[in-house]
Order: sequence, then structure tokens, then C-alpha cells
Amino acid sequence: MAISLSQKAKKGGNGDRRNRILVTVNVLGSAGPLRFVVDEGVLVAEVIAITLRMYAKEGRLPVLGSNIGDFFLYCAHAQCDALSPLDTIGSNGSRNFVLCKKSIQEKLKDQEAEVLTRKGSGSWKSWLNKSLKISSH
Repeated sequence: MAISLSQKAKKGGNGDRRNRILVTVNVLGSAGPLRFVVDEGVLVAEVIAITLRMYAKEGRLPVLGSNIGDFFLYCAHAQCDALSPLDTIGSNGSRNFVLCKKSIQEKLKDQEAEVLTRKGSGSWKSWLNKSLKISSH
């Protein structure tokens, strides 16, 4: 008895079937979109990381860097806030996204929030002095 290709795909290796989706990411300032397939349950942060690796591997300009914390991922068709890096990529139903680099003010705001949430972080003035390397003399 022959098993069809669709039956083989449904069975998978251990019986569970993962949903894979084609993701299209447009990078602001770049010539064209990047397309790749990921599991529906992969985190937004991982999609950003994959996008940055592919972008660099293809030698696209402008050079973006590899720090995923420097970027926001937005749904291309929805007018909403940036996706949380801890959300799954399939949770919003979109398959088309836009990757944007954070501004300096947004990076500072994120760093300040991170410092304030750490235990024993001290005051914001000491953090600012350390960040800007200002002596208190």
C-alpha cells in the first residue's frame, strides 16, 4: 500500500505536527523583503535575529548590526504598537512584518527601565553617571 506525500507530511517524526509559516520581513531602508519559513510558535525575538543574520549574510545595506534589542518588529498591515519580543510570531495572525531600528531615545528608555527593574540597582543618577562616565568631582 502506497502512502501519499500529504499523509507523510501529516504524520511527522514523532506524531506531532508543527505549523510552519512563511514570514516576510521588510527592513526599513533596504531594497526588498526577506522571506523565510519558521515555526508558528517561535518568538518574535528569534524572528528578529533570523532577519538580521539573513540581512548580513546577503550583504545588504545599510549595515544594521546584530543586537536584537536595537530593533522593533511591527505588523505590516496593522496600525499598532511594536510586537513584544516574548510573543510568538503566529499569535497575531500576520505573516508580513516591518523591522525598524530603535532611536537613541528609545534605547535609553529601554536601558533605564532595565536598570530600574534590577534588584539593588541604586539610584537613576548613579546609573546615568556610569552610563555617561561622568565623574562626581
